[in-house]
Formats: sequence, structure tokens, C-alpha cells
Amino acid sequence: MDQDLPTFKEEVISIVRTIPKGRLMTYGQIAALAGSPRAARIVGGIAHFGNPSLPWQRVVSKGGYLAKGYPGGVLGHRQALEKDGIIAKDYRVPVDELLWWPDKNE
Repeated sequence: MDQDLPTFKEEVISIVRTIPKGRLMTYGQIAALAGSPRAARIVGGIAHFGNPSLPWQRVVSKGGYLAKGYPGGVLGHRQALEKDGIIAKDYRVPVDELLWWPDKNE
């Protein structure tokens, strides 16, 4: 294995850093972009134990549901998203409207 290549975790972190305020990505989407399309749960684990200064609040399930494992639970996740200008209704966000792809121009 080439030591110059980033690890899956490094790729995930790199992607999460790029999510703009007011937009969302899904765990599965990030997993696919990081090279492991079936690793959505691993992305969730990286988020759960990851650097809290990264915009993890902008990562949601494919159905737009907020994370129970987010600091403060789904209420904490909702509050963090509201600071980004994203409103969750019944702990769910309109992921289809707010989904962001890093390779597409806005």
C-alpha cells in the first residue's frame, strides 16, 4: 500500500471540511466519495469520535434524520443545524433540497 495515499478516515475528514454552511451531505455519500460506498456506518463512527471543530452537524442520514449520537443527541444536532440556518422539522431535514456535492459548482 502506498503510504502517500490518504486513509479512508483522512478522506472523510477532508470531505467534511468542505461542506458549506447551509448545505448537507449524507454518511453514504461521504463514504462513496472517500472510496468505500458501503461504509456509511464507519463514517458515522468517525463523526461520533471525530474532531468536534469540524462541521459534523452538516452530515445526516440519507433520509435526513438527525443523529442520536451527536453531542446532545438529536436536540443538539438540531440546534447546531439551526446555527447554520437549516431548520429541522421533527428531527428531520429536507436532505433532497440541501444535498451538496463537492465536485459540482454552485
